[in-house]
Amino acid sequence: MSLMSWGLYPKKDNQVFKFKNYQEIKEIIQNNNSLISYGNGRSYGDSALSKNIVSVKSHDYFIDFDEVNGILHLASGAMLSDVLNSFVPRGWFLKITAGTKLITVGGAIASDIHGKNHHIEGCFSECIKEFNIMVENGDILTCSKDKNIELFRATCGGMGLTGVILDAKIYLKKINSSTILQTTIKTKNLKETFDAFEEYSYLPYSVAWIDCLAKGKDIGKCLLMAGDFKNDGKLDYKSKNGLSIPFTFPSFALNNWSVRAFNWLYYAKSPQGISKQSVGIDTFFYPLDAIGHWNRIYGNGGFTQYQFILPKETSYKGLEEILQTISDSGKGSFLAVLKLYGKANENYLSFPIEGYSLALDFKIEDGLFNLLDILDKIVVKYKGRIYLTKDVRVSKDIFEQGYPQIDKFREFREKNNMVEKFSSFQSKRVGI
Repeated sequence: MSLMSWGLYPKKDNQVFKFKNYQEIKEIIQNNNSLISYGNGRSYGDSALSKNIVSVKSHDYFIDFDEVNGILHLASGAMLSDVLNSFVPRGWFLKITAGTKLITVGGAIASDIHGKNHHIEGCFSECIKEFNIMVENGDILTCSKDKNIELFRATCGGMGLTGVILDAKIYLKKINSSTILQTTIKTKNLKETFDAFEEYSYLPYSVAWIDCLAKGKDIGKCLLMAGDFKNDGKLDYKSKNGLSIPFTFPSFALNNWSVRAFNWLYYAKSPQGISKQSVGIDTFFYPLDAIGHWNRIYGNGGFTQYQFILPKETSYKGLEEILQTISDSGKGSFLAVLKLYGKANENYLSFPIEGYSLALDFKIEDGLFNLLDILDKIVVKYKGRIYLTKDVRVSKDIFEQGYPQIDKFREFREKNNMVEKFSSFQSKRVGI
């Protein structure tokens, strides 16, 4: 059995190891090199792919919950959806959540995920009390901001390259509703979009869909959704399940015309100006999770998500140039997500910096990687960086220019004999 990423690219053979207890994990680590942990397979590229894979998905249970302090102790294979199903009806929510709930807690730590509230709450590492990890010699170490600090900073955002995360204690957030009061702002250009983000930055959650094929004076037009939990005492929650894509689409189904038509319809159906509505947790935080196997729409060749972030002082000019380049290329994305971020943390490879990020899904086809190479140069020009959790092709030279602490990460891995033991196809490509 060979595992693939959510992007269905690359397709490479691998050996998958499963375990029943910690002793079996120790034996796997001691007897193999080039290991990487694999959760629910929702990272987009090759960050969780290697010659040898440790599958942690079945390691998916809750251990304890401290109701007074909101601290949940759970195994690393437990998914965010498990947390929601069990704790939203009890008045608790994830302090930090990605745009999908179908990821494991171990994966959330390894990616140091961020969400729609980074500008206020930061990354997932901010809600971690501590976690246990099995390192290269089979020892189990407890890490936090106060204990094994260097290992903590290398592991949060370290893409599984420091060991196998076993379990974690995370802080949950108290809520009094399972409904979000969402304000939608329809903008006409990039300036209006930036102004809207800043105006509504007092709200804890914000995200924008942006039309990346718009041209001229319309470049940067978007629908910005900002909101917060209501206070109505209604905590009913049931995961939203909708249609499922039953087969892989033919490659020609997704093209410039279909993307352009989708973008036009999605933007046109929203009322002008500002509107308000109440929406559920899944609609606001996880809209794509309602569509099963949505990755199949990109065809057999798969897709990649290109996500970059630019510092606040260069975000406007940089995004303007990047959006113009994408529009001129005709290789648009109907999933184009713009977000506002707060300050960077101290973890060596965590993605966010204070500024704006744009995430775009592209079908893998002829000419795409050439376009992304061009976008890479623009990102570097404006002092930005690329997100490893979504990446499948960035070069070592481009990647390392965006991460000033990359040498600390490399030195830590080398000092602790982790380089041969834990690696992925991605880590070898970008030299970490």
